[in-house]
Amino acid sequence: MSNKKPLILVTNDDGVDAKGIYVLSQAIREFGEVVVVAPDSARSGQSSAITPNKAMKIEKVYQEDDFSIYKTNGTPVDCIKLAMNTLLDRKPDLIVSGVNHGSNSAVCVIYSGTMGAVMEGCINEIDSIGFSFCSEKHDTDFAGAENYIKLIVDNILKNGLEKGVCLNVNIPQTEELKGVKICRQAAGYWTKEYELKTDESGNEAYWLTGYFHNIEPDAEDTDEWALSRGFVSVVPCVIDITAYNQLKRLSYLEQSLKLSEAIVN
Repeated sequence: MSNKKPLILVTNDDGVDAKGIYVLSQAIREFGEVVVVAPDSARSGQSSAITPNKAMKIEKVYQEDDFSIYKTNGTPVDCIKLAMNTLLDRKPDLIVSGVNHGSNSAVCVIYSGTMGAVMEGCINEIDSIGFSFCSEKHDTDFAGAENYIKLIVDNILKNGLEKGVCLNVNIPQTEELKGVKICRQAAGYWTKEYELKTDESGNEAYWLTGYFHNIEPDAEDTDEWALSRGFVSVVPCVIDITAYNQLKRLSYLEQSLKLSEAIVN
């Protein structure tokens, strides 16, 4: 691997053959040496899952100057770990994940394999970005998305991110993208999450579905608001999920436990 150019590690959760990862990897090739390490099939909804109970394999499927593609039998986080520990000869300058087929806005970031890989990069103190496109079609048209991918990647390579911070970028499917909004994650939850259907054997089974309920639809600083109005949403995320404002409030628990121990002893 060349040491002269930035090293960019690419993964996704839709699988190595997904259109989204092709669009992403091609869009960023001008910025450095690109190494793609992706699951051999779809691993959507894996969050930060890892594979502790089976052997991991990594196989090269394509190679040319400053661009290579590998596939693994693991999750998106496995892809990052395998690349870092067995494949790359140096620490990546940037990790990008996606482009995911479907939105990862609001609470979807919790479930997302796309963002799980981004969080893994962030844990390793590598600038990391997740890209998602608000269409789940396998052959969706990513027209317009490439320009914003290049804009964001270029800026992060030049300016960097603070330690412990990564980016969740969602791109709406619209005829005209209006620009970029730096947002916070919208508050909400999923409802009616399973649908009863008949499987291929004629048996009844439940299939994951659902509807996202946005509890603050009029809040103009959220990703959901931005996406609904044609803006690319960029949400800075952190790996430290400690609720610092609760440390003092919950100190009574510590005192109660000490009192209980004193009584027992």
